[in-house]
Amino acid sequence: MNDQIEKVLNLSFYKGKDLYSDGDIEDELLNIVQNNDDYMGILKNDNRWPILYHLSPIRENLLEWYDYDKNGSVLEIGAGCGAVTGVFCRKTSRVVGIELSKRRSMINATRNAKYGNLEIIVGNFEDIQIKEKFDYVSLIGVLEYSPLYINCESPFEDMVKRAKGFLKDDGKLIIAIENKMGLKYLAGATEDHTGVPFDGVNNYENIDYVKTLSKPEIIDLLRNAGYKKIEFYYPMPDYKMPNVIYSDNRLPNVGELRNIINVFDRERYQTFNEEIVFDQLIKDGLFDYFANSFLIFASK
Repeated sequence: MNDQIEKVLNLSFYKGKDLYSDGDIEDELLNIVQNNDDYMGILKNDNRWPILYHLSPIRENLLEWYDYDKNGSVLEIGAGCGAVTGVFCRKTSRVVGIELSKRRSMINATRNAKYGNLEIIVGNFEDIQIKEKFDYVSLIGVLEYSPLYINCESPFEDMVKRAKGFLKDDGKLIIAIENKMGLKYLAGATEDHTGVPFDGVNNYENIDYVKTLSKPEIIDLLRNAGYKKIEFYYPMPDYKMPNVIYSDNRLPNVGELRNIINVFDRERYQTFNEEIVFDQLIKDGLFDYFANSFLIFASK
């Protein structure tokens, strides 16, 4: 580990064991980022989902468009391999990541240490003590795993309350999460975390480690936790590989949602034509309820 990477990693709360992993492919990812500044050639010749998911620049589409305070600070809970960390580093003055895995943190640090404003704290979110307040706190693909991170009766509410505790008075919580009632899941796409069709639609029967939410459920969760202003955005096809992001001020028009059924992670069923059904939902004013995923900015 070189001096630049070592300065980025904070191992004060690391207990010597990575608690979350995509497996041995993370060793490949570390080798790739250590030996390449540009990943496009690798992405062109490697069709494995973890390589695409962690290295594709499309991931940054989710957040690069937002008008951040350039002097602001970010707490990125669940920073992972750094697919969106670079956006925060470029757009703000200070970024603190929290990540369960040292190996994933090394991948992130190798990619983003060059910005000079990144610190990654390795350890369980529940154990880490931070007194600093931030302008932005992010939960990108993290909220759904709250039961794994927090041991209590209401882990989802506790997660967003804890996040609120890290925010300045005018700070914003940023959430990206799948919509369990997303149209692609109703059409047969497997649930992203369990790999089983209709697990989310069936409200995760007999599953207690992960749960995505519908739009009304997210609104209730955030309001009950004390968030007063909640802004929804709708990345399409989803928040992981977004090509376009709609808002309540600019929803899609009939005919705009085309070529949205690309699948990169696993095979899937398609019981009906989602593009045609989305046209009808748009006509009926129901797109926001059935969007495949959400990007949310919430403030106190």
